[in-house]
Amino acid sequence: MNTYIQFAAIKFRNNMAYRFEYLMGILNTVLNFLVYWCIYKALYGGADEIDGITFSMVTTNFIISLGLTNAFSKNEMFLHDKIKQGTIANELLKPVNFKFRMLFEDLGDGFFKVIFNFIPAVIIALFFTHIEPPAGILSFSLCLISAVLGYIVLWEISFIVQTWAFWLFSIWGIVTIKNVIINIFSGVLLPLWFMPEPVMNIIKFTPLDSIFFTPVQLYLGELQGYEIIFNFSKQLLWIAVLYIIGEFFWSRGIKKLVVQGG
Repeated sequence: MNTYIQFAAIKFRNNMAYRFEYLMGILNTVLNFLVYWCIYKALYGGADEIDGITFSMVTTNFIISLGLTNAFSKNEMFLHDKIKQGTIANELLKPVNFKFRMLFEDLGDGFFKVIFNFIPAVIIALFFTHIEPPAGILSFSLCLISAVLGYIVLWEISFIVQTWAFWLFSIWGIVTIKNVIINIFSGVLLPLWFMPEPVMNIIKFTPLDSIFFTPVQLYLGELQGYEIIFNFSKQLLWIAVLYIIGEFFWSRGIKKLVVQGG
């Protein structure tokens, strides 16, 4: 485990070498929040709530989603680049689990962005707006646990798409489409409270609402009793399903790589 922690630490230190880049990261996070805040401020037209959804709830959704987006940072082209550069074979010969290495490097990157991008951006944003406090200590704790599970769900989806690099010349377009779908239907760009019911009924059968929206709901205390158990069970189920799918594509891809190399 210490080896993988070192991968995360190295990634964290590498990011610190580019001070201008993380200053731009802070600016980018602040601007993203302020743009969305201004749009919804205009849509609310001075009203405190619409259909039971208060403006502060929407603001809180954006803050938490932006924070998780920073924490969920990942190198979507890592495997693709290793395959195209021809270094994947050497990587697989190293005495470390390649998938775990990818995971911990992404964790190091996410940890860096939370500390140096998101937290300073939130401090700045708080001068312009107000966010809801957590519904309680238990709600906040459940939110953190759900966020970890949401991260694993999102990372597994990303890993599955990355494995397609074994068959495709470039996965950049697919990654872009995947990110757009996730941003829209997971509650990052549009809070799922405002989704039409038919669309929301479809989303409930996907892992998308488990990534960002479930932690937000837990933070606000919107889920109680059975709903909490159901949503945690859903996250765990999707983690298992996505893991199996990812391992299937990975094993098939490695066999294809060996055949090509032979």
